[in-house]
Amino acid sequence: MSPLSLRSRLTRGLTAGTVLASLAGGLAACGGDSDAATTTDSAAGTVTVGALSNGAAQQATLKVAEVKSISAELPKAVAKRGTLEIGVGFLPAGSPPLGYVGSDQKTLTGSEADIGRLVAAVLGLKPELKNSTWENLFIGLDSGKVDVAFSNVTDTEERKAKYEFASYREDNLGFAVKSTNSWNFDGNYENLAGKTVAVGAGTNQERILLEWKKKLAAEGKKALTVKYFQDNNSTYLALASGKIDAYLAPNPSVAYQVSSTKGTAKAVRNAGTYSGAGSSLQGLIAATAKKNSGLAKPLADAINYLIKNGQYAKWLAAWNLSNEAVAKSEVNPPGLPLTDS
Repeated sequence: MSPLSLRSRLTRGLTAGTVLASLAGGLAACGGDSDAATTTDSAAGTVTVGALSNGAAQQATLKVAEVKSISAELPKAVAKRGTLEIGVGFLPAGSPPLGYVGSDQKTLTGSEADIGRLVAAVLGLKPELKNSTWENLFIGLDSGKVDVAFSNVTDTEERKAKYEFASYREDNLGFAVKSTNSWNFDGNYENLAGKTVAVGAGTNQERILLEWKKKLAAEGKKALTVKYFQDNNSTYLALASGKIDAYLAPNPSVAYQVSSTKGTAKAVRNAGTYSGAGSSLQGLIAATAKKNSGLAKPLADAINYLIKNGQYAKWLAAWNLSNEAVAKSEVNPPGLPLTDS
């Protein structure tokens, strides 16, 4: 298993303390599924990306309007309603640059919210953003509370039993460690023997990490200890205090932390990356809808329109994620296999 190259290096950001203060204030303002957090910054024929980003993005206003040939593909119920109910799973504390409360302490910003807004514009729909915890994101899809999730969701074969996908970004994971820690993953799970690693519950990276834990135990190696924390802030505090050795998280989030903590006592570095689909396949992040909803094709067509006409590249550039670009959006492409780690 050779390590993948770092897919994203974010060059802008705030100090960790500023980020924590902003996120805490935003949570006080919006709580769970806040109406304030659903406000969109789109105007007639334009969508502004990177707004209220606390320096994590370079704001850009993009021209984008409804494409009738694509909006005609929408399920009748969605088209008649006139809104696209978009789920993002970044409560309680946010996950820059993917999704978090903006500098006005009420509006949801981040790369995932912005791609949702762009897709909604192509479909001629008003975007309604609903923020939740990661677990409740999928409950929202199952119950019909949201139409689609734009929330750094990895395309997996297991999830295809319940959901359909339209890919829009490469998926890579990163190991965050203290900047003073010389340990490196080097693409080899055996290097995790004896380490304590944090991971988000219910994520594909948890599945991969737990598979490695089983392999190490079967080989008689030192145990890999897996830890869970309530949110990113708690996890990075545990990393800074030495309670954990590393944190396996989405690579954009790790890259953001590297940038925003540089030169501080809480400085971290990326100790290695790994495909979110395991050793044999490049992982993909995908718009996620309920299986047989009829949304995957119009979502993919909308994304491909944005790719062809340049708004997609400008969205990625605004969030410093250009290295995670895909050439095209695919409906239900091969995902993390059922048994591969």
